[in-house]
This record gives sequence, structure tokens and C-alpha cells, in this order.
Amino acid sequence: MKKKPTRALHAKWVLAPPTTDELTRLLKAWRFWLVGAMLGAFAGAAVYYVAPPPYRARATVNVDFHLEQAWPQNTDREQFYYLERETRKLEEIAQSDIVLMALTKADPGVTADQMRAGKIQLSQPGNGGWHFFADDRDPARAAVLASAWAQAFVDQVHHEVTSAGGGLEPYITASAAQLDYLPAGRAVPAGVYMLAGAALALTLASIAVLFVQTKS
Repeated sequence: MKKKPTRALHAKWVLAPPTTDELTRLLKAWRFWLVGAMLGAFAGAAVYYVAPPPYRARATVNVDFHLEQAWPQNTDREQFYYLERETRKLEEIAQSDIVLMALTKADPGVTADQMRAGKIQLSQPGNGGWHFFADDRDPARAAVLASAWAQAFVDQVHHEVTSAGGGLEPYITASAAQLDYLPAGRAVPAGVYMLAGAALALTLASIAVLFVQTKS
């Protein structure tokens, strides 16, 4: 029966806002913070070089919805729904079985499940440049996947637009803008690892200053 008030007091102490003395203690421990942040940044850099992220290549396709032809009256409401509807269709085409099959032909070692699990990623869908990303431990393989995905998307969009009974509006065009000589860099830069390590170290340092010294 006596433990319940004690636990309640501990919970109240943990959830209570910091006092002036605690804030002063935090400010006085700036050297501890600085050293901790530097060590955390070094630790993040070490993780980056020991277990680096995969390479990422990017191909680009220009998508034009030709709003001036689809809605010559220039009504914003109709244009908004037109863009939203057709963009969803294009995103589904980019992840469709027929498009992903083209990627497995370009690289038989990659499965559709791996691609849908995040090996390939689509960025900035809308009216303009669509970016097709592919990740792999081999930069050349990442470039092949990104280029093959973008080309398969362009081919399928053209097929949907020109064929009878296609699911896309006839005004939409998709043209490859960058498929060759794709640069491949790390999917996550080293600076992100260092920043995450420094932030984690600062958090742990704050906890140590506030809780460990207070309880002692």
C-alpha cells in the first residue's frame, strides 16, 4: 500500500516541467553536450562506412497532361479532378505487373516483390518531370533498373493512350528525358548519419544531466 504513493510521486516528478535549476544545469553542461555530439557524429560516420546504404540511380520522364486541350474552358475544378484522376492511373501503371515484368527481364535477379517492397521508388508524380529511383548495392545495376523502369513506363503509357479502350485520356504524353548515363550515389548521404548520431548523443547527454545527476 505504501508503494502506490511513491510510484505516483515518481511519475509526477518525471512529467513535471523542468525547473530553473535543471535548466541551469543543462546550460552549464555545454562541454558535455559538445563532446557527446562530436562522438555521436563520429559514431554515425563509422556506421555509414561500415554498413553503407545502397546506391540510388534516378531516371526522369516528362509527363504532360495537356490541360489546355483537355479543358479549354480553363475551369479549375475540372482540371483538379482531371489531374488527380489521371495521376492515380499513371502511378498504377508505374507499379503494374506488365511494367515490373519488363524490369525483371532487364535484371532477372530482381523480383517484383523486391521492387514493390522499396527497391524502386517513384517521386514527384504530377504535371512535369517524374523521377524513377532504383536502389542496389551495385551502382551500375541501380542505373540499369532505373532506366528500364522509366522506359517501360513510357512504353506502357503510350500503349494505353493509343490503343482502343485504353484507360488513359488521349491528351497525356510521356517522354523519356534522362535514361542513359545515370549517376548513382548513395541513397542516404553520410551527413544524415552524422546528424542522426549527433542528435542521439545530445538526447542521451540531456537525459544523463537531468536524470542521473538529479537522482544522485
